[in-house]
Amino acid sequence: MFGTAVAIALAVSGAEPRALRLVGMFWAIYGFIVGLTSGVLEPAIEGLAHVLADLGLTRAGGGFSAIEALTVRGDFATAAEAYRERAQQSADRVEATVRRAALLGGPLQQAETALVELEALRAGKLTTAEDLRVGVALVDLYERRLGDPGHAMAELRRLIDRHPGHASVRRLRRALADLKDQHVPPQSV
Repeated sequence: MFGTAVAIALAVSGAEPRALRLVGMFWAIYGFIVGLTSGVLEPAIEGLAHVLADLGLTRAGGGFSAIEALTVRGDFATAAEAYRERAQQSADRVEATVRRAALLGGPLQQAETALVELEALRAGKLTTAEDLRVGVALVDLYERRLGDPGHAMAELRRLIDRHPGHASVRRLRRALADLKDQHVPPQSV
């Protein structure tokens, strides 16, 4: 500010008329820098700080904790509907449908609906891990909810035959043997 007053005094007295132009040029540069800083850089830095402050604190995809909280509170119908909506997203389709089937087959006592949904899911294109996940859910549904050990054994056999080299085949074979021991009478010779 003092430099501006001196430059104006010099320009008015006639001693140095170019001083006023120099001060005007400095004020223009100052205005440009202030405008750039407050209008562009400051909002960009604040936005970046906001993004970096939340980095790692929010879960990508949201998880299933909100739906699980509904289940814990006993609001099974709302939780099942939330899982149905979540299953519309391709990334969560298998997990959400299996969790919905567990609710339908369990507390909501709609095992037939769960069976239809899991079989429709199984009919689509699944990875090996997804096929095993859906198959095990079907086995549980057949055996525990529908009281149909024959279909449970057939599903276990399908999984074993379809994925013979998978690490979980040993457990599937053991489960199949246990089901046979429980439900198939020994042959009398």
